[in-house]
Amino acid sequence: MRFVSYYDQQGTIRPGPLFGDPDGPDAWVADLRHPACAAHYADLPSSMQAWVELGLDHIARRFSDGQSIDADARLPLHALRLAAPLPRPGKIVGAAFNYHDALAERQMQPPSEPVIFIKSGRTVVGPNDPVRVFPHAGDVTYEAELAVVIGKSALRVAREDAMKYVSAYCIFNDVSATSLVKADGGFVRGKNQSTSGPLGPWLVTPDELGDPYAIDIHLHIDGRLLQASSTSQMLFNIAELIEYASARMPLDPGDIIATGTPAGVAGAHQPPAWLTPGDTVSISLSGLGTLINPIAAGVSP
Repeated sequence: MRFVSYYDQQGTIRPGPLFGDPDGPDAWVADLRHPACAAHYADLPSSMQAWVELGLDHIARRFSDGQSIDADARLPLHALRLAAPLPRPGKIVGAAFNYHDALAERQMQPPSEPVIFIKSGRTVVGPNDPVRVFPHAGDVTYEAELAVVIGKSALRVAREDAMKYVSAYCIFNDVSATSLVKADGGFVRGKNQSTSGPLGPWLVTPDELGDPYAIDIHLHIDGRLLQASSTSQMLFNIAELIEYASARMPLDPGDIIATGTPAGVAGAHQPPAWLTPGDTVSISLSGLGTLINPIAAGVSP
């Protein structure tokens, strides 16, 4: 099943199940506050984070028969303003240097174990929200990634059990201030600029997505194709990343594993394709939709 978070008419973010083909004109989201739904779903909490904690598989079973939802309680997807499906994840554990084609492009030897960093959940913005490029950040790149949502507490998880902890998948753009990463010799500042974590457009459960290593990845800026690859190019797979990260820190429900980006980041192009105010970035992952964000100028404090 697919799940979204959306803004209601009062500007409050609400979770909802998504029905129908999201690329077609008839996709819709159930309005659980509508009188036709309220009696059946009044016990459900009002945030996607709480749904993840309850278990999206459990939530999906509650909506297994979407046809029983009254037509008056169906909100057309195209009429909704979507928020990030997880508006405030706990933390994002990113994987660097995790695609074979990206390593080859940079003429780097593969690392012997995952290279990870932490990105704050407060960097997250949703579909069509602006990504702000700040003057102090220098050169800033996009990074199209498969995001993995953790569904239950994980600590020292064995590789063979790791996929049991995956709640859903999503698209993530790990916007990165390359100049700051190089200046610092580390990831903290460069990965944690404001609005540098576009996430969306919806969550897709593992049974809906299928093979997570057969996903095509495409990133365009204003129609120009800059990244074209597949999750088959991952160096360390999802189970290996969960095993490695959970051996070093607790992973909590609603945390995200950002699995790395393929070849074609901004600095690899001639001339470099650094993000510039006025650009529009579009990332498509097969089975997961398309995440679009405009680039805007930020004002440094």
